[in-house]
Amino acid sequence: MKFVIIIPVYNEEAFLGQMLQSLVIQTKIPDLVVIVNDNSTDGTQDIIDKFTSKYPFIKGIMNASEAKHLPGSKVVNAFYKGFDSLTEDFYFIGKFDADIVLPKNYFEKTLQLFSEDNKIGIAGGNLFIHQNEEWVFESISEKKKVRGPIKLYRRACFEQIGGLKKSIGWDTVDGLLAAYHGWKIKTDTSLHVKHLKPTGASYTKEAPQKQGEAFYRMRYGKTLTRIASLKLALNKGDFGSYFDCMRGFKNAKKMKIPFIVTKEEGNFIRELRWEGIKAKIL
Repeated sequence: MKFVIIIPVYNEEAFLGQMLQSLVIQTKIPDLVVIVNDNSTDGTQDIIDKFTSKYPFIKGIMNASEAKHLPGSKVVNAFYKGFDSLTEDFYFIGKFDADIVLPKNYFEKTLQLFSEDNKIGIAGGNLFIHQNEEWVFESISEKKKVRGPIKLYRRACFEQIGGLKKSIGWDTVDGLLAAYHGWKIKTDTSLHVKHLKPTGASYTKEAPQKQGEAFYRMRYGKTLTRIASLKLALNKGDFGSYFDCMRGFKNAKKMKIPFIVTKEEGNFIRELRWEGIKAKIL
């Protein structure tokens, strides 16, 4: 039941040390931690060197990519640099971010979720951000969803969904594809993970358009995309991002950018999304 954690990092000097310190004091230590330095230009590598020299189960590797931080593609490409470096099989695979602080029992309790039901394919806790001198749930998503910075996958599920899509929207479509293949997603809401850098803080101006592109590539269709784009805009408090999302969707459709799910998977995803919307309304 070995598990590996892969952490893509880019200019995370301000946060990486806190994340790794929370990791090495876990009640259940990962068998391997791979930190992928994705062409950082600050002191990130010094922190990686400090921990790899002290902890044998932590290793660092380098990846060279452009500095632009678009959601999705950059981090997934770096993740696969780490994944491709693995020389043995692991029963669980984690993709974690550098700007988080884990509760001490995070892995112990997450692995417990998996052990309770062999149909659980993805599991984790919830992200909390610091606001008004207290830690509050980062409400851009639902508590039942395992967010991108703290995902742990059962390997069988990871393989069946085709791993992480090298595209914007990977951390939404993975859960949808897991459901399509009969896997469950489980969160332990008692696991409060501190998210030191709120989602989107380092995204470029093109990010909302890329999100619209993601909705197209997941075969949402125009109506669902409008609803999802509006929800994102309301959560961000930036209504202009709604129009940017829709512009990204229309451009992707015009350019016939390849989908990241099959037609059958797309039908399932739309039905699942509509069921969720109807459940909230009714």
